[in-house]
Amino acid sequence: MTILLNNKRCIGCGASLQTKDKEEPGYLPLSSVVNAMEKGENQMYCQRCFRLRHYNEISPVSLSNDDFRQLLSEIAEKDALIVYVMDVMDLYGSSLQGLHRYVGNNPVLAVVNKVDLLPKQTNQKRLKQTIQKALTDQGIHPEEIVLISAKKDKGLDDLSETIEYFRKGRWVYVVGVTNVGKSTLINHLIASVGGDKHQITTSYYPGTTLGRIEIPLTDGASLVDTPGIVQGHQLAHLLSAKDLKSIMPKKTLKPVTYQLKGRQTLFIGGFARVDFDLNQKSSVTTYLPNQLYVHRTKTDGADLFYQEHFAGLLTPPSSGEALELKAQEIALDQKTDIVFSGLGWICVNEPCLVRLWTAKGHDVVTRPALI
Repeated sequence: MTILLNNKRCIGCGASLQTKDKEEPGYLPLSSVVNAMEKGENQMYCQRCFRLRHYNEISPVSLSNDDFRQLLSEIAEKDALIVYVMDVMDLYGSSLQGLHRYVGNNPVLAVVNKVDLLPKQTNQKRLKQTIQKALTDQGIHPEEIVLISAKKDKGLDDLSETIEYFRKGRWVYVVGVTNVGKSTLINHLIASVGGDKHQITTSYYPGTTLGRIEIPLTDGASLVDTPGIVQGHQLAHLLSAKDLKSIMPKKTLKPVTYQLKGRQTLFIGGFARVDFDLNQKSSVTTYLPNQLYVHRTKTDGADLFYQEHFAGLLTPPSSGEALELKAQEIALDQKTDIVFSGLGWICVNEPCLVRLWTAKGHDVVTRPALI
């Protein structure tokens, strides 16, 4: 039996639907197509999105970063408003380097998501200064910076009004790296105009959106969800799906302060370690997911402790061989945050020398204290 699927796309991820190859994007069984057509359903989810939505299962896909960038390359030729979504928990890791190559001369609206995770004592003025610096370092000069929480529906009404003000009848392209919450944001925007807010597939896993998804607007333009660019240095690409889900921040970060003296070490799960060489008492405050285990021990025995307790007391990762941790020494001359991509940060409250150990491929950055 032959069924034509010409120009039909998965309404979850945007991939072109096909019934031939299970390993390629957009696959769904022929029986599912027949069943949908018998029910008169013209919109369908591919098998990958169906499993992700109903069973929280993720299937690998063959699209590369080059494929993703090719899908974005048309934006520079459009007269459009670019909505650039970043993760407030990972301003560095969620930066889309070379964004100017995709947006051309189009105006950019910077949207910073997940602000509900920040501690309540966060200084909003300092936060915006930190965001502005991150954007300036990328060569981005946005029309405006909008702080939101797509999950908590915070700031979305203001965002909708801001988008409408700046787009002036143009198409809107939503861009960003994986896991910044683009699809969740767009689902809410769809709901605000009376659509189905669960239309686009969202998940904890990187690379959920496989093709551009167009949502028509009332004036003939469209809102376009584009695939997230995969950043290899993000922690999301070093852990299993199970481990990633277990440590992703879900609630407002609660600060925990440790009093340290002499040579002491903090282990952040099994993927990071911070050694402190202190001549006097000092304090370190962690702003990390509540479910992520932080262990304090003496530096002199830290190597052996790591080998003995990796994937046990020190988790994630929850299995496998001990990670290869690379070390770098950093002399801190002021109150400083050590930021772990996508998870949170440690604030070192006094000047000192630290040795920072991180999993190979996982970037960690420092910044002046946010709080």
